[in-house]
Amino acid sequence: MKIEQQNPSFANVNEEQLPVAKDKLHGWKHFAGLYAGEHVAATEFVIGATFVALGATTKDIILGLLIGNLLAMCSWWLITTPIAVETRMSLYHYLNKIAGNSMTKLYNWANVIIFTVISAAMITVSSTAVRFLFDIPAQLNWYPNNFWFVLIVLAVGSVVVLVAMYGFSTVASFSKICAPWLFVIFVSGSFALFPAISNHVLGTTTLTSWSDFIQIGDTSIWTGFNDKGEAGIGLLEVIGFAWAANSITHFGLIDMAILRYAKRKSYGLFSGVGMFFGHYIAWISAGIMGAGTAVLVQTSITQLDPGDVAYHALGLTGFVIIIVAGWTTANANLYRAGLAAQSIFTQASRRKATAVVGVVTVIVACFPFVFTQMLPLLTYAGLIVVPVGGIVFAEHVLFPKIGLTRYWVKYQNLSKSTPAIASWGLALVFGFGLNFLDVISFYYLFIPTWIFTIVIYTWLAKKYGADRKYPEAKQADELELEQIKQYQAQMDNKTPEFIQDTSLITRLLNITSFTALLVITFFAVQVMFYSPSMQSYALNKSNFELYCFIGTIIYFISSYTALKRQNKLNCIEAAAGQSS
Repeated sequence: MKIEQQNPSFANVNEEQLPVAKDKLHGWKHFAGLYAGEHVAATEFVIGATFVALGATTKDIILGLLIGNLLAMCSWWLITTPIAVETRMSLYHYLNKIAGNSMTKLYNWANVIIFTVISAAMITVSSTAVRFLFDIPAQLNWYPNNFWFVLIVLAVGSVVVLVAMYGFSTVASFSKICAPWLFVIFVSGSFALFPAISNHVLGTTTLTSWSDFIQIGDTSIWTGFNDKGEAGIGLLEVIGFAWAANSITHFGLIDMAILRYAKRKSYGLFSGVGMFFGHYIAWISAGIMGAGTAVLVQTSITQLDPGDVAYHALGLTGFVIIIVAGWTTANANLYRAGLAAQSIFTQASRRKATAVVGVVTVIVACFPFVFTQMLPLLTYAGLIVVPVGGIVFAEHVLFPKIGLTRYWVKYQNLSKSTPAIASWGLALVFGFGLNFLDVISFYYLFIPTWIFTIVIYTWLAKKYGADRKYPEAKQADELELEQIKQYQAQMDNKTPEFIQDTSLITRLLNITSFTALLVITFFAVQVMFYSPSMQSYALNKSNFELYCFIGTIIYFISSYTALKRQNKLNCIEAAAGQSS
């Protein structure tokens, strides 16, 4: 008798609620591409320039970002990936299993708020490029002071909401081809403006040594003083932010949803692709572009928005990078916010939930503070979510080691976990209390808050029954997991084997897109290293802006056409497999 006949309930269970089947696991290339695409984004313009405004020194930036991003990569590798691979569950499903439905709803509300704010920030960033085209003043206050800017935000935001509702799969595919181009553009933009900074500091457009770079950085980019002329942040703050920037996804375990598909626990290391291309090179490049723009227009970097910086560094391509990077990032996060909202309001469809959240997001996006305060917003978002990661870490990793029972809430058939809700609430009081008392830098608040949550949750869970044994319930749970594996093994739902399109046309398209990136890089290198005077620099930069824009158009046309051909081939093969 077939398993699905013995266990008909599995057929009616949403696939997301079951552990990932073995035949749906991915190899390392999938995760390298995924993290590269997500972490080379529009936020890099804002964060890179913010480090300049906060007054970090050049050596602190180079060393601090290196250490901080290494710590972030290790957090994904050693904390998130092991739990994801061992359980094959998303955080939402795992949390429901150990803390009940009430805690899961509270957590989803937190996610709605966090992802709404991040999406709003990206819509605002994209709008800065459009406002530049219409000569609308930069929006530097927490509120909008121009009616036309509000209209631009509403227009850009409406497109983002509609795509998140109806066309997210297309945007997700499009985002994959953006990562190589974004990386090249960030580096090229810094190359295009560095000679201007060098001339401003050294009186020459060319560098002769590494010490020249340090001198230029200390003098005109990462000066060690903030925009008020006070001593800026130091090495520990730079390390802390680089580590904390994505604490919501590694210590907070949100990326269990992604890494549950990993074949091996070591694949968490491929988060480093995003960290070092996006959060190291791109942040440094964005800082150079911001400082270079400030030199060219003779103003403070705090008086510039991403549209200003991108245009002066890249010309017309600057509009493209701001719009594309902001658009793809906003769509991904708005999609997440819609899913979280739909989990709360189960009677509403995902599209309807996304639409409602989208309206709120667009309204928030009209207020520029959401992107000007990205560093504290990301840090506080992590502080809100990290306690939940601590609860899951305690239950999954610590409980078996100290003789407590994992999944004790499920075994007691509880719909609400008082220890989990109380631990989260107490952790928020603890974390924000530390911030109020200014005990440690707020960039590091997630660490003691995480540890505090683990201790409190373990103590409370023991008092509420985690120290008991539930042999019958545990045996039934293990039997259910085994039945799910058998059910999945017998189901004809295997992911079709990916077929690489090796046709001549597709190969030519891929060669064309790669060549376009090489052309952009060539002209950027020419500006950086072969501009002996300001006259030659002006000429080289003009050529770079022209060919960068042409190369960008060619890259996206060829890459997207190749992607469509690749997808069409696999769709045809998948359909053929199903019919047979």
